[in-house]
Amino acid sequence: MTTRYSTGEVCAGGECSSLDPDLYRIMAESRDYAELYWAWDGWRDAVGKPARDDYKEYVRGKNKAAVANDQPDSGAYWRSVYEVDDLKADVLKLYNELKPFYQQLHAYVRRKLYNVYGSKYINLDGPIPAHLLGNMWAQKWREIFDICEPFPGKLSVDITPSLKEKGYDALRMFETADEFFTSLGLYPMPPEFWNHSMIVKPDDREVVCHASAFDFYNQKDFRIKQCTDITQTDFRTIHHEMGHIQYYLQYKHLPVVYRRGANNGFHEAVGDVLALSVTTPKHLHAIGILDEISDDPESDINYLMRVALDKIAFLPFGLLMDIWRWGIFDGTTPITKMNEEWWKLRLEYQGLIPPTKRSESDFDAAAKYHIVSDVPYVRYFIARIFQFQFHEALCNASGHTGPLHKCDIYQSQEAGKLLGDMLKLGASVPWPVALEKITGQRQMSALSLVKYFEPLMEYLEKENGRNNETIGWPNKEWMPEAPPAWKSSSTRTSMATTTLIQMYLITILLTYCVM
Repeated sequence: MTTRYSTGEVCAGGECSSLDPDLYRIMAESRDYAELYWAWDGWRDAVGKPARDDYKEYVRGKNKAAVANDQPDSGAYWRSVYEVDDLKADVLKLYNELKPFYQQLHAYVRRKLYNVYGSKYINLDGPIPAHLLGNMWAQKWREIFDICEPFPGKLSVDITPSLKEKGYDALRMFETADEFFTSLGLYPMPPEFWNHSMIVKPDDREVVCHASAFDFYNQKDFRIKQCTDITQTDFRTIHHEMGHIQYYLQYKHLPVVYRRGANNGFHEAVGDVLALSVTTPKHLHAIGILDEISDDPESDINYLMRVALDKIAFLPFGLLMDIWRWGIFDGTTPITKMNEEWWKLRLEYQGLIPPTKRSESDFDAAAKYHIVSDVPYVRYFIARIFQFQFHEALCNASGHTGPLHKCDIYQSQEAGKLLGDMLKLGASVPWPVALEKITGQRQMSALSLVKYFEPLMEYLEKENGRNNETIGWPNKEWMPEAPPAWKSSSTRTSMATTTLIQMYLITILLTYCVM
């Protein structure tokens, strides 16, 4: 399944598009409804449908292994590493606390999409078609900020143009991230990292481009694999992946059994908490990427909207990925209804629907890397909670005063020491102890996240009230009109016809050769 994912392509007119960067760019940059549908549907046809039978076999094998490890099923095995009585109840409680914020954001974004695509494709009382949110999986919506920007004309914190204008390449982006870590008194990346990491897509072979960090457990070899594009998204991703490497470096002295995060959510939160600083206008100006910044309430709302389209939009997706798998592993979701349950959860939690009717011949979950690569996902939801708890604690240590969203811990040795002391613990202590080490608390809490986004929440409530928006998606049965044929469809049809003719002629030729 992973090999199929890494080599999957969507083809038209004799040209094939890989996921990264080709389809990524279409999903992020196109505003053509039909083209977006072509990319969205084509990727699922290429890697989703063919994985269905393989996934059934995978589930059987995973559950067999779980039983051998004294767990009733693989979902229970995954949850057991968090060492809590009922992880599902804990994360659902956190999600329900944040659900009103997500629904306000959803209503706001739906209105903005309605203004672009109209009533044929957007219903103001219904869910949103999943291919319109700037991302192949609609897990983050930051690429449609141009549609959703509250106050156009204000200085933007989209650094993609600036990175290109200033001549950044992949290596320079990684070096900039490394300097951020060392400014905190944390470890620089070792020579092996620079010598052996893959930071650009190779020309001579197919690779899985999904960004990942690796610990080779010899206390010196740590690497990243990433097909870096010169964008703000990848600038953020670099800091996230190097956060994993920093964690590896900090706990490398421990026995191997403790060389991991306090829990899986910790590992994901470390990189993300640093990204909260490095994407602030203050920091981007300090390191010379932004030439000027603006300091006024409207610019703040624009900035917070950009962050929310990443962080808040992700929350329900980060939760439903594993809720779906837990149901399959424990049998509450029949193996014959995997795709139906996938879209049921996406509707319930995200307020999203597929752009056309789907069936059990489709297998849309397998179009996501973590599904076919056996990577548990609730860690990413938990990381969204932890990162804001970490951020507030580090900002306090750095002496920051003022709104939490304006904090940049760059060059704060105090913040770096607080973070490093926690990272050094690895998994040698229960995760509540590690959490207390950095935050003074032993429980996951959404309060820091709410505090960070408070000005945006007030804006959304006011703006949605002004427009008399429906909060939620009560018109659950609504579906958009069928998308028009994209301009390449005729080319694809003619190619298919040509291929059939070629196959027919070859068959005749081979027949005569054999005779």
